[in-house]
Amino acid sequence: MKVQIDPERCQGHGRCYDLAPGLFGEDDEGYGTVLGDGAVEPGRENEARRAVANCPERAIDLTGEA
Repeated sequence: MKVQIDPERCQGHGRCYDLAPGLFGEDDEGYGTVLGDGAVEPGRENEARRAVANCPERAIDLTGEA
């Protein structure tokens, strides 16, 4: 499973990096960024799903989920 952020939709609310700081960070302007290559480590799937569910702009996508 991988996470990705659509920079066109992200408005910088910061919920992703507040809820899943191991998966997301913020850029110099406060917009969410994916850490590393976006791969979700085993055991962090719920964090990723929580970040997706709490993004008010629906800017986060999960790929490769079974």
